[in-house]
Amino acid sequence: MTAAAPEVRRYASAEELAERVAAALVATLADVQRQGRVPAVVLTGGTIAASIHRAVADSPDAGSVDWGRVDVWFGDERFVPAGDPDRNLGQAAEALLDQLPFDPTRVHPMPASDAGEGDVTAAAAAYADELRARDSDGFDVVMLSLGPDGHVASLFPGFPQLRVRDTEAVAVTDSPKPPPERVSLTFTALNRAREVWLLVSGEAKAETAARALATGADAAEVHDLPAVGVHGLERTVWFLDADAASRL
Repeated sequence: MTAAAPEVRRYASAEELAERVAAALVATLADVQRQGRVPAVVLTGGTIAASIHRAVADSPDAGSVDWGRVDVWFGDERFVPAGDPDRNLGQAAEALLDQLPFDPTRVHPMPASDAGEGDVTAAAAAYADELRARDSDGFDVVMLSLGPDGHVASLFPGFPQLRVRDTEAVAVTDSPKPPPERVSLTFTALNRAREVWLLVSGEAKAETAARALATGADAAEVHDLPAVGVHGLERTVWFLDADAASRL
């Protein structure tokens, strides 16, 4: 089945982008719960993600969601000790997870390097096993930041992890961004989402966003620009502020 063309939403500023994404996430989670399901969301890291997390926690509509009945996963994680400030989990906890009444048993962090899972390859395998055991229906929303080089999660241009299709999580041992060891969801897991949201802020990412959204003869290849390899089953949405959208 051919993926539907992505939807592009543009906002005047990073602040407006964060507020609108937060509102969309709250509304989506509430709608899934009204359908009688437990929603599953994949969080990402980065500056704009932190702003979105804070906006969700501060949303006037946050009370419409039963936060104790939301499953939380992560798109990638730095394989460092649990208390390391580089961990996406710490950022998400400070801005969102500790601000609303999430059920800790429904929050699924990727293993830290001191968690006793072994090396980064074993940590990735453990997370894949957890996903297979707990995630029978896929994700409702996957949120992904876009790197200036076009990477999403920790799937980097030209890396062999882009070709992995037989598991849900994979180890990265030579990340071009420090720290070098990471765990990342694969396209197999990411593309099992009903909706994929790409969150893009800042002029530094404008050229990459334009390349990722190009079509026809100008369309990018996934091994050059991994962001083009993620697609929601129902919808793929690019949320961009004015700077990030300046070259579209």
